[in-house]
Amino acid sequence: MTSGSYSSDLALALRIADAADELTLANFDSADLTVELKEDDTPVTAIDREAERLVRDVLAQERPEDAVLGEEFGAVGDSRRQWVVDPIDGTKNYIRSVPAWATLISLLDDGVPVVGVVSAPALGRRWFAARGEGAWRGHAPESATRLQVSPTGDLAEASLSYSSLSGWEERGLLPHFLDLTRSLWRTRAFGDFWSYMMVAEGAVDIACEPELALHDMAALVPIVEEAGGVFTSIAGAPGPHGGDAVATNGILHPKVISALTSR
Repeated sequence: MTSGSYSSDLALALRIADAADELTLANFDSADLTVELKEDDTPVTAIDREAERLVRDVLAQERPEDAVLGEEFGAVGDSRRQWVVDPIDGTKNYIRSVPAWATLISLLDDGVPVVGVVSAPALGRRWFAARGEGAWRGHAPESATRLQVSPTGDLAEASLSYSSLSGWEERGLLPHFLDLTRSLWRTRAFGDFWSYMMVAEGAVDIACEPELALHDMAALVPIVEEAGGVFTSIAGAPGPHGGDAVATNGILHPKVISALTSR
């Protein structure tokens, strides 16, 4: 990796991810895990909250002037630099002992994601990126492998990963989504962060979801983009602010957006 203006922020995010991994992995598959339902009927555990507190505590010490937005405790601070945290992306997996979950840590500068770390300790994988420094898989920069999206240019040869069909149905987009899947070589529901990391790795060509929050997406954007991909809303707006997501290798992006938005 080369040095850049966000290198120290990335180093901090990786260090925080180390501590979060230790906490979340130690409590994974625990018979004593208590699960509550939030107002939106999504589950949360004490470990979700403890992991977010851990991240916030380190940021308060190391970046006291920066704002923070987290899934569990909301937003604090007013700064052009905002850290966005999802302590456990994939809580439903976490509580069912499915190893596909991750801590997401990102830094936005004037609303643009410039640092992203996705750490999935139960899978033994971590992905990270900083603007202008490439996207990488590994636990530390010195031992990481650089990522590159696929060269696939034909939908008939492309693979797509998604989370579920219900969200597409609720948005009235299920016919469009199904039409898209029928034009593809392969579809699989790997879900959540993992779909987007596989786009960055070149393992799949397309990932999309119809309803997401900023904390679900912010860390994914630099990794996909630094690997050569494109990340937008379904309407085609760049970045993680549209409430939904389409990530591709870039070549396929116009075709995917057209398929999902055609009337």
